[in-house]
Amino acid sequence: MEAYETQLDKLKSGEIEKIEVSLEQFMLFREVWLTREDRKYFVGEAHHNGSVTYRYDPTVL
Repeated sequence: MEAYETQLDKLKSGEIEKIEVSLEQFMLFREVWLTREDRKYFVGEAHHNGSVTYRYDPTVL
């Protein structure tokens, strides 16, 4: 599996549309996400099974 840092960079650049993070992988993702200064632009949508889909939205205030 590709490192979350790389996936977040690709998401930001538009190379990919979304990142799917499972409940089991969430804490690993969160560790990387918290280190980023641009983290507020990664918007997550939670699902019933505990997974989260992240998209990049540079218009978030």
